[in-house]
Amino acid sequence: MISLLAIRTIWAREMIRFYRQPSRVMGAIGTPLIFWLLIGSGFGSSFQTKTVTAGGVSSQMNYLLYFFPGTILLVLLFSSIFSTISLIQDRSEGFLQSVLVSPVSRAEFILGKIFGGTTVSFLQGVLFLVIAQTVHMALRPVQVIEAAGVIFSVSFAFTALGFVLAWKFKSVQGFHAVMNLFLMPMWFLSGAMFPPDGAPGWIRFLMNVNPLSYGLALLRQALSGQTNAYLFHPIAGFELYVLIGFTAMLFLVAHFYAARRRVEDLV
Repeated sequence: MISLLAIRTIWAREMIRFYRQPSRVMGAIGTPLIFWLLIGSGFGSSFQTKTVTAGGVSSQMNYLLYFFPGTILLVLLFSSIFSTISLIQDRSEGFLQSVLVSPVSRAEFILGKIFGGTTVSFLQGVLFLVIAQTVHMALRPVQVIEAAGVIFSVSFAFTALGFVLAWKFKSVQGFHAVMNLFLMPMWFLSGAMFPPDGAPGWIRFLMNVNPLSYGLALLRQALSGQTNAYLFHPIAGFELYVLIGFTAMLFLVAHFYAARRRVEDLV
């Protein structure tokens, strides 16, 4: 039986650690903000403005608006990386070994760590969402709720992915290298910086098999209020199914790794 007390305790530990490291907020939000302003302003003149029609009302989408959902995903990416690094630190400090030999089950430990990292990433993503008002994105309350739901789902997926990778590493340097090598291409191929329309066929294929593309499509849909704004499939719920399936798969992989009792996990 799952103990909510154990999950809440591990989650609270992640919250306290985050509260004592305010520089993480600066790093997770500051870097994507600079990316958004510099890249968005630099590419803005060369990006063809797209006219989007919804409910008989036409609106113009410039590059800053197009790039904004991708920037939120970049915030979640950095936040998740910083959050899951704590797993490596827990191993080097002996906390992980203590948890593994305690009555706390592996599933409780995984849920506590992932929910903790997800909460941190979610809060930073929502905080960045407030900046949407600076680019004249008049968001309705339902749009904010939908966007917050997508942000939470993507945060959970990123944190679960970071947990899986961090479990295999014992050094922060190696973890950083692999995360940048693995996650940055996923972000580039999600449609964050360019739409798939004019991309080569093999790039479009990679974008279609990239699970992050569907999370970005849902977020862009929520922020723009369009039913098919840069979506890859006309079926409204398909992107949601892909994102939920990807997240569930990552959690099962994380549980598989953590459930194996190996001597290497204790050293």
